[in-house]
Amino acid sequence: MIAVLQRVTSAKVTVEGKVTGECEKGLAILLGVCPEDTETEARILAEKIAKLRIFSDEAGKMNLSVADVGGGAVVVSQFTLMANCSHGNRPDFFGAASPAVAEPLYEKFTDLLEALLPAPVGRGVFGADMHYEIHNDGPVTIILDTKNLGKKK
Repeated sequence: MIAVLQRVTSAKVTVEGKVTGECEKGLAILLGVCPEDTETEARILAEKIAKLRIFSDEAGKMNLSVADVGGGAVVVSQFTLMANCSHGNRPDFFGAASPAVAEPLYEKFTDLLEALLPAPVGRGVFGADMHYEIHNDGPVTIILDTKNLGKKK
């Protein structure tokens, strides 16, 4: 699983003009699912995101987690994070899980994250054409890949 996190002052996702998810201070998260991902990766990633210290404390240091600041999140499924652009100019998406695998893991990840955060977690609509409005805070953008979590370089 790959997640792109953006620290935001607000985020909102709409589908066909209807708001499907939103948050105030928190995280905008794009989530990509690989074919080999399981609920284990969903759990590891949700726990890491909830504890990641990327919010500023009173001294201005990134020392607080989204949970510490009472933040929420908006999660959107994003198969294009798995794009392979190594050959030619047209990306392939063979590294993305099929919808039958990806959708339940997207839902599981979002449920797990929501259980860890004090504020609601908004959602996009899996497979829909969405508009994602974010107001970056910082900006702070972090990319997490479960293949690399817990490994020392």
